[in-house]
Amino acid sequence: MSRLTGSERAIVVTALKHAAPYIRMFKRKIFVLKAGGEAFESPEATRAIVEQIAILHGVGIRVVLVHGGGPQSTALAKSLGITSQFVEGRRVTDADTLRVATMVLNGQINTMILAACRQLGLPAVGISGVDAGLIQAHKRPPVPRDGGEPIDYGFVGDIDAVDSNVLLKQLDNGFVPVISPLSADASGTLLNINADTIAAAIAAAIGAEKLILATGAAGILESRDDPRSLISYIDIAGLARLKKEGRIADGMLPKAAAIERALREGVPRVHVISYELPDSLLLEVFTNEGAGTLVVTDIEELSPAEQTS
Repeated sequence: MSRLTGSERAIVVTALKHAAPYIRMFKRKIFVLKAGGEAFESPEATRAIVEQIAILHGVGIRVVLVHGGGPQSTALAKSLGITSQFVEGRRVTDADTLRVATMVLNGQINTMILAACRQLGLPAVGISGVDAGLIQAHKRPPVPRDGGEPIDYGFVGDIDAVDSNVLLKQLDNGFVPVISPLSADASGTLLNINADTIAAAIAAAIGAEKLILATGAAGILESRDDPRSLISYIDIAGLARLKKEGRIADGMLPKAAAIERALREGVPRVHVISYELPDSLLLEVFTNEGAGTLVVTDIEELSPAEQTS
């Protein structure tokens, strides 16, 4: 083992001292992390996220990971000659698209994440919303829209309830649940559900301290085309303003809806971070400055330190 230099030792000690208050604050608390399929496009990228989860787990923070699989589903569908259709950032799921989503979400991504957990010695369990009736849902009826035909999303589900005991038992036994965003209705029909929506519903149901959304952007941006316009903190009213002004659109629309749902149903803090920034999860959790955007119900709830950062 190589010996640390004096400056390296100082950096390590300083980092530990800064992290210690957060470790005490969040020990035994539950964090729900949602990461899209883009974050798992390679074994290296997958390992980078799992390593951070393992550190949180190691210091006593209980983590639930919800993953997506959009890019992989689109790529597989294209290779099979199946056209992917999106409306307002949400995938339309016909029978062929549902088969593709099932193969990608349960067969490819969930298994790859579990393999990375195995490599790092992180005790993880892979499940979907179908398992043990975790996510109870129904098929979304056609959605009316102004000036056009109603939108039929196909085999897309809307959540009725979350059985929190399924996850709490796993967490109490020291496991990290890794959740694929599939469910089924009462008759057993498989349904595809937006992963952001599932993460928000789960965070509210199990009393999570934080919901963390890992995206390709640095966080929520004042200008969609300017990564330098990162918003450090915002509330529900601010999100509504950005949406009204067209600054939140496409794939950010489901995320904004999920953020609002989580906050209104009792999750104290929602964080939007970039999976592309190295160790962004650790920076967001263990530093006051954070690494993305903090979202709360009302900015008045923020401490002076949070507003300063």
